[in-house]
Amino acid sequence: MVRTLLVRGMVAGVVAAVLAWVVAYLIGEPALDGGIAYEDALAAAAGEAGGEELVSRGVQATLGLGVALLIYGVAIGGIFALVYAGVQGRLSRLAPRATAAVLAVAGYVVVILVPFLKYPSNPPASSADDTIGLRTGTFVLMVLLSVVAAVAAVALGRRLVERLGTWNGSLLAGLAYVVVVWVIGALLPTVAETPKDFPAVVLYDFRLATLAIHLVLWAAVGLVFGALVERRRTAATAAA
Repeated sequence: MVRTLLVRGMVAGVVAAVLAWVVAYLIGEPALDGGIAYEDALAAAAGEAGGEELVSRGVQATLGLGVALLIYGVAIGGIFALVYAGVQGRLSRLAPRATAAVLAVAGYVVVILVPFLKYPSNPPASSADDTIGLRTGTFVLMVLLSVVAAVAAVALGRRLVERLGTWNGSLLAGLAYVVVVWVIGALLPTVAETPKDFPAVVLYDFRLATLAIHLVLWAAVGLVFGALVERRRTAATAAA
């Protein structure tokens, strides 16, 4: 059962990666080019020659981007399937497709949106090179703590639902998650190093593109996976 779900999750991840690549190519790459242009302008103003590209921008924006998203999509699809296998029929009585949709929304909020609010993505030349380690480490830590807080909120919600009912229990559990991640975000260091003269439009477009790419990927994983599982369930019911 789990193996079958894992395969379906990876298939959903492949489809999601293709759709995310389209979005990334159309709205993400232009914003990335804006950051590169700013970086080149700084180098030219300083009298520095631009470095030779080991891989052309054309390859980076097509094949390189596609391979990276494919690996990411398959990984997300596989993890999504494993989480689905653990919660289906245990946390709610929702149908498979509805459960997949709820998981996709929760995954996007917990893994992408909440960490993004603390550590938004930055295009090239908008951050200092010597803070890469700090920025990467704090972002990963924020993601992990957000996931842990979400799992704890779900466990808390199950107990509260038994005592207070579905609506009140779920609302209080969600509020507890918000409070916990807010405290975590307040305690973690803030990294604000974008140059004052960095183009605001480029920064805005890049961050918006990041959210859009992940939104498409998570939505596609949830919808495609849910459709595959629902189809299998329908076929099994008809055969019985």
